[in-house]
Amino acid sequence: MSEQNSPKPLALIIEDDVEQISIFSEALRLAEYETEIAQDGALAMARLAEIVPTLVLLDLHLPYVSGREILRQIRASDRLANIQVIITTAAPNTADMVRHEADLVLIKPISFIQLRDLAARLRPPDTVYPT
Repeated sequence: MSEQNSPKPLALIIEDDVEQISIFSEALRLAEYETEIAQDGALAMARLAEIVPTLVLLDLHLPYVSGREILRQIRASDRLANIQVIITTAAPNTADMVRHEADLVLIKPISFIQLRDLAARLRPPDTVYPT
């Protein structure tokens, strides 16, 4: 399969702030990811039961199920454990508590260019992704 025809890797954005979702979606699109959005923790858990994204962008403060619990579930699951997780939070103290479980922690506000470039670096090269 040629690189042009290869499906893009999937990034799941787990975020409840509409403005942040817009920024994250566009940055990931420019980094060559397909994106899905879950606007609360319960929706995120339901979606993670069905898909295995390449990358998860995870806010720690979410309605219904916290980002910390979602991260714990991802790391505890054999099926999901290898997902790259970028934590996004406005609370540096909370970020320190989960830093060892995440692949990367970004403190809000997050620069559009910073996120785009980091996501592009995390994207595995020349991989065929399931559709």
